[in-house]
Amino acid sequence: MAPWWARSLRGRVTFIATAVAALVLIPVGIAGVLVTRSVVTASVFSETRDTAERIAYEMRGGALPMGAAIPVPRPSVDLIQIVGPDGRILASSDAARNLPPLSDVRPTAKNRVVSTTSCLPTECVHLTAVRVSMFADSPVVYAGRSTPDVLASRTLEVIVFAEVALLVALTAWATWLVTGRALRPVATMRHELDAVHAGDLSHRVTEPPGDDEVAQLARSVNGTLARLERSAEQQRQFASDASHELRTPIAGLRAQLESAQLYPDDTDMEALVSSALRDTDRLEAIITDLLLLARIGSRVDVVKEPLDLAELVRNELAVRSDKVPVRVELAGGVVVEGVRLQLARVLTNLLDNAQRHAEHTVRITVSRDEPDRAEEPGTAVLAVENDGMEIAECDRERIFERFTRLDAARSRDAGGTGLGLAIARDVAMAHRGEIRVEDRPGGARFVLRLPLANR
Repeated sequence: MAPWWARSLRGRVTFIATAVAALVLIPVGIAGVLVTRSVVTASVFSETRDTAERIAYEMRGGALPMGAAIPVPRPSVDLIQIVGPDGRILASSDAARNLPPLSDVRPTAKNRVVSTTSCLPTECVHLTAVRVSMFADSPVVYAGRSTPDVLASRTLEVIVFAEVALLVALTAWATWLVTGRALRPVATMRHELDAVHAGDLSHRVTEPPGDDEVAQLARSVNGTLARLERSAEQQRQFASDASHELRTPIAGLRAQLESAQLYPDDTDMEALVSSALRDTDRLEAIITDLLLLARIGSRVDVVKEPLDLAELVRNELAVRSDKVPVRVELAGGVVVEGVRLQLARVLTNLLDNAQRHAEHTVRITVSRDEPDRAEEPGTAVLAVENDGMEIAECDRERIFERFTRLDAARSRDAGGTGLGLAIARDVAMAHRGEIRVEDRPGGARFVLRLPLANR
């Protein structure tokens, strides 16, 4: 069974942060203790050496009478003795008067200054021994002081490692709190996602403020939920559309066949076959468009390739025979990443719609919108215009819904499935673009915008 700290991300992060803090702070604490001890020791020996050298200098110059109390030049270094070659104390300071020789270390002629430590019966001493002269019978000056508390005890180590332990504990506590606060939105999202079920995908998770990883995760989750909701809605819409739109032509076809069966002598077979074929063609067109809508929604067609929109327009116009003349203004090099068949279907639907409603002319333009900043991708713009009736602003979104008709004046497109603009919108969205109706005095203007391919 995994330890408690490994069962959650919060516990793992806290454990790792604590371990890293300990691995960093413990060596730092040890180094700090060693450096502090070294600095204090060097300072103490510097003081004792200076004092011993000064006393030796005065003794060589005859300024220091034997037998008298040795003056203390530095109050911190109060233990001073002059010891003869036979080990007898020749002179001492007041603080060292009743002490035995401070050390038995005797500097040599080659190494006349020696710093060392010595433990007397009452205390330990840091001292420096200096040979007064190079002669064999030269006395030795010992200058020392009691070992400082920081060196004589483990108080420094206790303080430093208590601070290290406190800092490690504070690191663990702070990491636990900060991680808990950072992961609180994740826990909220988890509870909100648990409430989402297939019957109702309209719920969204709470998006925390800011633009950190958790906020981006919340936006991605909401985007995924929105796509799932749209996919589910498309499936429901497909079933509803299929049952509604197919029922009428099927019912008409059935009625004609049943009438022919009941009254064979009164049936005009040529008219019956022509009518049945018209209904069959309409059924086939509706089914084809419904299946295309379902396939776009489920993203079956995902093989994209670079497409030049100007070339796509030229290829489409080359195979059409339109009654209304089409004028073109095509900018070269406007390339997008897309599914060729789907974008060709969008162009076909827009042209069919424009041809049905145009009075005298249809116009197609291909251009590009440059971004404000160089690092941002530009936008490819494909516009199809006609000089027919204008589309009211209140209807500009509704016409992209399935099986939508505005009025009789705009319903001359007999035989259409009513799915052309819905297909165009879904294809645009599947290509991370948009399609909408824009203002055009004396006509209608449909504009498809897609992101340009990476250059």
